[in-house]
Amino acid sequence: MIRFILLQNRQGKTRLAKYYVPLEDSEKHKVEYEVHRLVVNRDPKRYAGLFFSLCVDITDNELAYLECIHLFVEILDHFFSNVCELDLVFNFHKVYLILDEFILAGELQETSKKAIIERMGELEKLE
Repeated sequence: MIRFILLQNRQGKTRLAKYYVPLEDSEKHKVEYEVHRLVVNRDPKRYAGLFFSLCVDITDNELAYLECIHLFVEILDHFFSNVCELDLVFNFHKVYLILDEFILAGELQETSKKAIIERMGELEKLE
């Protein structure tokens, strides 16, 4: 199960945070600070200049979640054509909507990029 998802920039600003377990606001800030402190000194593995961090159960398959991050980035690239940090800031509602299309209650529900893009296209028509 995914406990939380964080997208942070190099300076430590959280651009997206989705928690699937209840945490107090003070705990959330502490977690965000600690995660950034740990990942900022690692190899520069960033998408769109952002660090994508997932907290998952110790028994879960790490490779599946790496693919989950890659799928998320591919879908973001499709919708924002070469996604950047500002796309996430100004279109945060769409980013959360995309995330909700394939992760439900901390569990990966959909792995088909085509299916997710089709659903998002249908939602775009409603706007």
